[in-house]
Amino acid sequence: MAKKKISPVDFEALLEDINADFPTVQVLDKDGKVTNPDLMPDLSDEELVELMTNMVWARTLDQRSTALNRQGRLGFYAPTAGQEASQLASQFAMEKEDYVLPGYRDVPQLVKHGLPLTEAFLWSRGHVDGNNYPESLKAMPPQIIIGAQYVQAAGVALGLKKRGKKNVVFTYTGDGGSSQGDFYEGINFASAYQANAVFFIQNNGFAISTPRAKQTAAKTLAQKAVAVGIPGIQVDGMDPLAVYAVTKKARDWSAEGNGPVLIETLTFRYGPHTLSGDDPKRYRTSEEEDYWHERDPLTRFRIFLTEKGLWSEEKEAAVVEQTKEEIKQAIKEADAAPKQKISEFLKNMYEVSPQNIQEQIATFEAKESK
Repeated sequence: MAKKKISPVDFEALLEDINADFPTVQVLDKDGKVTNPDLMPDLSDEELVELMTNMVWARTLDQRSTALNRQGRLGFYAPTAGQEASQLASQFAMEKEDYVLPGYRDVPQLVKHGLPLTEAFLWSRGHVDGNNYPESLKAMPPQIIIGAQYVQAAGVALGLKKRGKKNVVFTYTGDGGSSQGDFYEGINFASAYQANAVFFIQNNGFAISTPRAKQTAAKTLAQKAVAVGIPGIQVDGMDPLAVYAVTKKARDWSAEGNGPVLIETLTFRYGPHTLSGDDPKRYRTSEEEDYWHERDPLTRFRIFLTEKGLWSEEKEAAVVEQTKEEIKQAIKEADAAPKQKISEFLKNMYEVSPQNIQEQIATFEAKESK
């Protein structure tokens, strides 16, 4: 159907035209009912169960990580509860040779892509061994600088394209990250060179305490893709089947050399921004939290799978217990990691240390050997 002509100075009509093109994609509603059978992904029963297992694993990991942080056994931690569909369903669409460039809240995707949980815990503690990735793991450590992973992703994606690879870079930021300059630079560079990348904005409503509405006047964050000439799509980020379906299509489209895609997932973090003093009760209402809890990704997927005869309370309990044992072993291994030394910090600063650093290394090594 031909698109209606709009006067270039009819600003209200132009705004309506922009905002009308970004509906929210959904497959499962909050009650676990299929709302869009045409978008139902082609996943086997075994794959559906595996995806649910990954999401239950992530929720359990979040609960245990929070407890470990409170006990002083973990360092920096950004809660993930509520974002399991956004994170793990998108990761489920990745291929082994695809690259992951995560933000600091995206440790679950990193672990499921191949990072040992022990190393994830060491990263949280600031231990250098938490950043020593084997060459077989196609990933970078979680980025602390907001939005910086978008620029890095554009570079890695261009590298893949120049080598003729059909692998794709996945990178994530939050709604706050989409207000950073790095966000625009990354998607613009990737677009200009038609690089293999899928960019995610996990819109959980707040950049720490700043509401998404106070960051931008754009009706959606997905429509920011228009400025750089790439597809942008908004998806129900609490719906694992919708997230997977959109991500899989975006991944395969980009892998064929068509350039990057921007995906906005509408989601919610149940906990604070991080466990470093943030109190969400100071800026979120109980009504808002109730609204999102009613749309919990595990609840709706649990209902869907149970009605198909694929899930049960007993199966979920077994996943929870297995995850707790995995965490227990991983934290034990992290506790056994060698203590870091100042001399090692200094050695890691340069490939070839200048004279003054060499002298400091020698001084600290002498002290550390006593």
